[in-house]
Formats: sequence, C-alpha cells, structure tokens
Amino acid sequence: MQMGRRAIIAGAGVSGLAAAIALKQAGWQVMLYEQAKEQKAIGAGIVLAANAMKALDKLGAGARVRELGSPVREAKIRDWRGNVLVEMAFEQQAKRCGADSYLIHRADLQQAMLAKVAAHDLVLDKKLVSFAQEKGGVQAAFADGTTAEADVLIGADGIHSCVRKQLFGEGKMRYSGYTAIRGIARYEDQRYPVETHGGFEAWGRGARFGFSHIDGNRIFWFAAVNAPEGEQDSPIARKLAAMRRFEGWYEPVQAVIAATPEEAILRHDIYDRRPLKQWGAGLVTLIGDAAHPMLPNLGQGAGQGLEDALVLARCLAKAGGAADFSTALREYEGLRKKRVHAIVRSSRLIGYVTQWENPLAVAFRSLLLKTIPADVQSRRLDWIIGHEV
Repeated sequence: MQMGRRAIIAGAGVSGLAAAIALKQAGWQVMLYEQAKEQKAIGAGIVLAANAMKALDKLGAGARVRELGSPVREAKIRDWRGNVLVEMAFEQQAKRCGADSYLIHRADLQQAMLAKVAAHDLVLDKKLVSFAQEKGGVQAAFADGTTAEADVLIGADGIHSCVRKQLFGEGKMRYSGYTAIRGIARYEDQRYPVETHGGFEAWGRGARFGFSHIDGNRIFWFAAVNAPEGEQDSPIARKLAAMRRFEGWYEPVQAVIAATPEEAILRHDIYDRRPLKQWGAGLVTLIGDAAHPMLPNLGQGAGQGLEDALVLARCLAKAGGAADFSTALREYEGLRKKRVHAIVRSSRLIGYVTQWENPLAVAFRSLLLKTIPADVQSRRLDWIIGHEV
C-alpha cells in the first residue's frame, strides 16, 4: 500500500461501493461515509446490462450477482391491449456484447458489493455537509461535527449531492413529466414461466408498464405514468390508484399489481439534470448520479456509475504522487463525459417517445416498432451495452 493515497467517498450506494472496491484494487486507502444509519433493503428491481455485468466482473462481484439475479433472455414490447409490437433479440445481443443482461433487486446488488468492502472502510450515519480543499488534501466536515482528511474526495452522494452543490451550486432538476410506480410481488403466470426468464413492456397513451422476473417467482414491475410534478397519493391508496390507471390493460398487469403488498409499492417523480461541463475541481470529483443523473429508460444508471468507478481508479492508479491527483481526476472526467452525456440525452429522448399521449403519435409509434426488425432495434444500443471499460 502506497502512503499518501487516501480517498474519502461520500455515499455508499452502487457508485460509491464500486469506487471503494476499484480504488482498493488500485492500492488506495478508502473511507466510505454513508448518511443512512443502517444499510436497509430499500428499492426495487434494477437492470444490469452487459456493460454493467462486465464491470461487476472486474470488481469481483459479478458471480454473486448472477447467483442472486435473473438473466434477461426473453422480452416483448406490446401495446396496452397486449398485441406484440416487437420481440427483443436478447440472446443475439448477449452474444454480440459478451454477456447476458441481468435483473436483480437493488438490495441484493448492494449486498453483493458490500461483501467486497471491508467493514472498517464503511462508516454509517455520517452525513457530509461541506468540504475544504487545502494544499495537498481535502477536509470533509460531517453533520455530527467531526471531520476527516484525505488526498481526494469523491462525491457519490446521488442526485441531491452535497458535493455537487458546493462545487457548482444548487442547480435545477429536470422533471421528466412522469412518475414511477414500482413494486415486487410473488406471482406466477403460465405465460411467463420462471425457466424462460421472460417479461414484457406494455406501452399505452401516457403510460407504460414493465413486468420481469428477478428471481424464483418474484416479479419486479414498474409503471411510468404522465402526471403533474409533485402529485401524490397516500400509501394506502397507491395500489388502488395503480389498478384503476391500468384497468383494461393486457393481463397480467392488474393481476401482478393486485398480488403486491401495499407497503411494497413505491412511487416517486422521475428527474434528471442537465449535463455539467465539468464534474469536479482540484482534488474533488463526482461519480454516478451525483455527476450525471439520468432517466431510467435505458437501464443505465447503475451501469454508468460502475463504469465511472473503474475509469476513476485507473486514472488515480497512474498518478505518480499528490501533485498528479488533480490531473488524474480531470483525466477521468474527460474520458467519461462524452459517453455518459450522450446516454443522458438518449434516455430522455426515449422517455419522451414512450410517454406520448396523442392517439395519432401512439399509432405511428406502434407501426414503427412493428416495421423495424428487432435485431436492428437492439443493435442501435450496442454502443451502450457492448461497451467495456
């Protein structure tokens, strides 16, 4: 272990854990600070495309993720009545891109990654509130009045990042125009047996619904529904509201919602931010959603955070000493920004199209999906999914 190579990482989500693992592999000492008081099993399902799985293999967590998750082998896009618009060519895509895509519960992904982080490297109930750069280092200050010092500070503290705010100001989040409703249920349907690892998305007017296996007979489902920003429904009415919104849709849409415990249904508005011209300054940088929050339409939020971590660690591993750390951080940002910002823009565009409400636009969308061969459609994403850092 080289002395003078210490990193503070703010945030122990997927990106923060990945950065901790990658930097330890590169010979750095890391301290990972998380504001939550405990690591709870929060969240729902998460897609890990081939690029994310290859990154997880490099971090040593890929095998465990494959044990806990479910490979994506079969999926169709349907209209709201159930008519097939396109059958996704996942098997051919996996062969081209070098790995299967997986669906896993976010909590299981985090547990697989936590197993690669030493217990003494993670401190819970530590909310970062500010930082100061001094000659040759960074000092982080926490809400409990304590401080910590290191050679670099990595903000992995999500879309509401404190590190980002101090670097670049509050900024404004961009509302997508739709809200997400998600749940996990134990549910079986003979049309979607566990063995086929199958699922579907159904697209309607101003709404869509996704259905996928995450393991055994557990189904992760999500809905994206056009809604005014900030609109709320009470937790006890969330299931009823979802079932009413999807009344008459292709089954098993209502059936899987009905099978979901009320308390397991989550709802939140979906946001991203405009891409930043720079992600850091001096000995501080950002990673994952702190740097580039994106809409979930390409399933790349976690994947891009994993890629960030590997590139960041490689750049810092090459740094000869303290004088080079700032240069290494700018190199990392330069290597990542073009790709990630393109994905942010693409994800927003896809969300715009999939949430169309106009009947003529929806009819055109359906015709287009049925006309373009599935293989051609999947190849359009090879630049994202087939990438390997």
